[in-house]
Amino acid sequence: MANRHRGEIEACLNGKTYKLCLTLGALAELEGAFGDDDMLALAERFGSGRISANDAARVIAAGLRGGGHKIADDDVKDMRAEGGAAGFIGIVAQLLGATFGGPAGAVVGAVVGAVAGELIGDARDRPAGSGAGHKREDAVRAADPFPGAR
Repeated sequence: MANRHRGEIEACLNGKTYKLCLTLGALAELEGAFGDDDMLALAERFGSGRISANDAARVIAAGLRGGGHKIADDDVKDMRAEGGAAGFIGIVAQLLGATFGGPAGAVVGAVVGAVAGELIGDARDRPAGSGAGHKREDAVRAADPFPGAR
């Protein structure tokens, strides 16, 4: 069972439950992969709410390795998650929220989670060809642990 106090989450990939954790080594690996100078830069990178499929695969693979699973980034790219692309983004949001914790983790997780929600909601609620929704900013405000501090 995952312990969120240690930054662990559980995720179902290919029908199997895995424990993921972004250990210090996993974070260092991501810093190198993304060319970031420090963990704050990583948090800011994902706090923007923009994440590519390659970014998601790298984060999930690093989390799997931090959770004790020997798996390559390319192996993660071949896996399936419940909910498709939005499911992968949800895993990343949970993992980042558990890793960075506190207000920073809540905001990063909310932004990435809002993107996943937009993917799911947009696919269901919008007619084909219409523009994307603008729910991300509202999600960050809703998750703001210090309302009125802006």
